[in-house]
Amino acid sequence: MRFLFSAMLLCTLSLQCTFCGEETSASPPPYLKPVPPDALMAEPYDWELSRRAVPSVTDLVLIYGGGHHRTPYEWDRERLSDYVTYTDPDGRTQWLFDGFLFLEFKDGSGRNYTVGYEKLNARRTEWEWLGDGRPLRSADRAAWQRLIDYCFGDDTGIGALEDAVAEAAAHLGAPAVKRRVVVAIPEPIRYRDVDSKVTRYWGSVDGEALDFSDANDRLKACKWFIDTVRAEFDRRKYAHVELGGFYWLAEKDSDTSGILGAIACYLDGLNESFNWIPYFGASGARQWKSYGFHCAYLQPNYFFSESVSESRLDEACRMAEEADMHLELEFDDNALESRGKAGRLRDYMSAFRRNGVWSDKRLAYYQGGQSLRTLKYSAAAADRELYHAFCSFVVSRPIRTSRCGPDDMRGDPGRVRDVAPAVDLHRKGPEDVF
Repeated sequence: MRFLFSAMLLCTLSLQCTFCGEETSASPPPYLKPVPPDALMAEPYDWELSRRAVPSVTDLVLIYGGGHHRTPYEWDRERLSDYVTYTDPDGRTQWLFDGFLFLEFKDGSGRNYTVGYEKLNARRTEWEWLGDGRPLRSADRAAWQRLIDYCFGDDTGIGALEDAVAEAAAHLGAPAVKRRVVVAIPEPIRYRDVDSKVTRYWGSVDGEALDFSDANDRLKACKWFIDTVRAEFDRRKYAHVELGGFYWLAEKDSDTSGILGAIACYLDGLNESFNWIPYFGASGARQWKSYGFHCAYLQPNYFFSESVSESRLDEACRMAEEADMHLELEFDDNALESRGKAGRLRDYMSAFRRNGVWSDKRLAYYQGGQSLRTLKYSAAAADRELYHAFCSFVVSRPIRTSRCGPDDMRGDPGRVRDVAPAVDLHRKGPEDVF
């Protein structure tokens, strides 16, 4: 059976897609562009059809990889194990993160997976130009494929995560819900590079060369990426991890608003989640539902600059509550005691507790390249204490045992429904449920 999902048709009918959750608008949303009636056809796999709703995660850790500028380059089983479980000072091992976002911004060899950003007081990096003055070029199909290949290494990436969860399950027993993988979709950047207007550079789909001046061709590229990732998951038949959805890599809407609704409808029809983490003040952040995202996390962007006062955290919490968003917690290696920003990580935990975020909201965790491991294996006692404080913050969150089940995002996007958990989720404690 084949399913047809036309963003123009579905969303023009008064924005009644279940993920939008909004009433009819007097003016059409910005993503409503002409989309051919056959633009979004998909045949769900059996494991997608079996889902009763779009998968969700409670604690989503960002795993950067695929760019050759990363050191180390590969995420193997040993590295990922430190994100799968946590052992407290008393020797009790618990499940840690339930969601793993695999993403990358550039390949380290001159190709961008999203448009370049100017350096701000945030976690974004200035990579628009190479050191020799040449502009970075937008990633083409070959670069997108290399990113997929990186994610699906047999002993690295998602395969390594599968092995790490299997190893932990052998000791702890299987968690109530499989660990969920979210994969970032590269941005189909309109132009090949910043100093040209070349739009026909990406490559072909089904023998047709794509022109990114055409929104429909940009959409086709995204669909190709989504379907290639889904096919890899189906082929590999992982026992301990599953595809939980996709992430939109661009952190603002200004360059991609015209195709977001179509992508969202496509994923919604496949029972795959669509996620976004816009930066503080990003264009379109408050309108995330109108683009069809199932879940959006707001970056407070507090950790990185001393010029940003602690009040930013309370402000971000208020904004997230007003816009029905979730939050991102952020730190990097500067959280080491020797680097002076350990207190700013603690500020996140304190602010999220006093604003109800810790207990009620989904969280995404930006931790530099592997800064959680940096704290864990530090020789400094203060760093290891901070590591335990952070992990305790994660594993003790009430939302981990109060959510309504493994699939709970459709019908009430962005917020966990206030429903008691299923009986079979009640075992020994939060770590066992999770």
